[in-house]
Amino acid sequence: MGIRGLMSFVEDHSNEFFTDVKLRDTKIIIDGYALFHRLYFNSNLELRYGGDYDSFTDVVQKFFESLFACKICPYVVLDGGCDISDKKLNTLKDRAREKIQMAHSLSVGGGGYVCPLLIREVFIQVLIKLQVCFVQCFSEADRDIMTLANHWNCPVLSSDSDFCIFDLKSGFCPLNGFQWRNMNTIKGTRDSYIPAKCFFLDTLCCHFGNMNKTLLPLFAVLCGNDHVNLPVMETFLSKVRLPLGAASSKGRRHHRVLGLLNWLSRFADPTEALDSVLNHLPKKKRGTVKALLCSSMEEYLQAQGRLQDFFQHGAYTCPDTWNPGLPPWVLAALARGQLSPFISDALVLRRTILHTQVENMQRPNAHRISLPIRQVIYGLLVNAPPHVRNVAWDALPPQPPTFSEVERINKNIKTSIVNAVELPKDHSDLSKLTELSLASRQMLLLETLKVKQSLLDPVPAALKLPVAVSCYWVQHAEATLKLHHLQALLLGMLLGPLRAMVSSPEEKAVRGGGAEALREELRRARAPPGTRLDLDTAHVFCQWQCCLQMGLYLNQLLSTPLPEPDLTRLYSGSLVHGLCRQLLTSASVESLLHLCPEAQQLYEHLFNATRSCAPAELFLPKGRLNPKRRKQKKSGKVYALEDRSSQTENETLKYFDKSPWQG
Repeated sequence: MGIRGLMSFVEDHSNEFFTDVKLRDTKIIIDGYALFHRLYFNSNLELRYGGDYDSFTDVVQKFFESLFACKICPYVVLDGGCDISDKKLNTLKDRAREKIQMAHSLSVGGGGYVCPLLIREVFIQVLIKLQVCFVQCFSEADRDIMTLANHWNCPVLSSDSDFCIFDLKSGFCPLNGFQWRNMNTIKGTRDSYIPAKCFFLDTLCCHFGNMNKTLLPLFAVLCGNDHVNLPVMETFLSKVRLPLGAASSKGRRHHRVLGLLNWLSRFADPTEALDSVLNHLPKKKRGTVKALLCSSMEEYLQAQGRLQDFFQHGAYTCPDTWNPGLPPWVLAALARGQLSPFISDALVLRRTILHTQVENMQRPNAHRISLPIRQVIYGLLVNAPPHVRNVAWDALPPQPPTFSEVERINKNIKTSIVNAVELPKDHSDLSKLTELSLASRQMLLLETLKVKQSLLDPVPAALKLPVAVSCYWVQHAEATLKLHHLQALLLGMLLGPLRAMVSSPEEKAVRGGGAEALREELRRARAPPGTRLDLDTAHVFCQWQCCLQMGLYLNQLLSTPLPEPDLTRLYSGSLVHGLCRQLLTSASVESLLHLCPEAQQLYEHLFNATRSCAPAELFLPKGRLNPKRRKQKKSGKVYALEDRSSQTENETLKYFDKSPWQG
């Protein structure tokens, strides 16, 4: 959620509304969505190349290490999907439009903030590695966070202004005042603490004439939040005279916030204030507006769910108001973050939102490439129990089963209707999907990705899914995909294995430091900040991330027939973009990998698997494959392009089977 103008208002009056605290030796409830956005956008990480997930991982680790050093015990609460009412759909669409504009700005060298596509999945993997307790709620998490914090009498860490409305016993610490990078030590001790600012609702109410706390939810919906944006409310605001009080120069920036708080402070309770609001509206609209305002005010009441049960016993009961009768294994996987909110949205609403990346806005959106994977996901979900379907699906024609997707078209959004794939009968009951044999689940995954199991046999377990996804990618990508893109992507996948090699005892004794030397070479290959973005390169890597995202979701829905890959070191956007430039100008894969034979052998396995799925012409410039070469291709040899800008046509064709790092 979020209340327009409130956060900047209280921050502009920091001395009046905030208390300086020294946080240590306490539990703290963390708004996970707010945290990973804050950490990515405020750590000087690259925003244009699709995500430097390795650098983001390091930032997240340092954040939690600071908490551990101060004996702060974090509990991270993540938002789930949308609830059955879908009341935030208009807000979500507005944000999708804003994200498209920011993505376009970033793509042409401007500013903006667009989260990498897989940031949520990477964040969860870091939490698991650090053994940080977390839960994924079934819908928006704010009320659950408030309820848990009050149960444990500990503060909340977020950047959401709704926490200025909730009555939190131990207060609300905004992320921008949480100085985790500047730990201090209590004088005369070795005890560390994190300096922070804490907001208490009592302080705000005291400032406005000891106003009744229960008036604050009405203030939130009148001011405008993610659930209420009625044009008729402008009628009320234009008719009522909002007292500004002794507004400072800063206060003039927030006339509506200040005026509403002063106006509401005159009333004894919400009922009296609500009646006054309705009296300013046309009589025929009062009933509808009252019902909407009252239901929106309920968003600030205590939640039904008991997150403490999940953290203490591993059980989280889904609220009756949300639960559409999903199978128990699905509910458990959602709470543990083992299934994405994308899955719950598709199940509950039969509607999903495809998030825009920094891509080429002149081309079809990057998610188009993964449509066949999503159709299989929808095919599995369409067979939910009847009482799930009855919630939102009965009005839809039974054949063929369809889902709605909110996606980018040019620089706007559109809703597309997508058919689900009809799957075999043994996949027809979602509640029994986990009972299918491993072989059946793996077969469905690999058939969807159009890759044979035998191709993956030489590939390490941790990289089987990314390589399978890459096989799908090279078969479905646009003509702008070239060999150096694939080479750079596979080189980037070596980051994780190289890290393991470097930390092993054999690194210097056996490898002679080769892994460390290669890792340093790759570090230098990263595209420096401010480098011009190649839109075609950006687009093909966005397509790969879309394929990986949906491949991950399908793998999770099938209870991971392939091991879930370590996303934290799998893709680094600035590295693969930098490698693309090097491979086009000076370096070759062979010249890089000679430093570490083990990494060279691993690269060969990755390359050999993906090349087997790649159509030869995919790597050739348009028009380069002349009739004579088409005849050569038909003879059974597979060719690839040594994709260098200075190449002549006679140098273009090479045999793939000469060497996997030659073009």
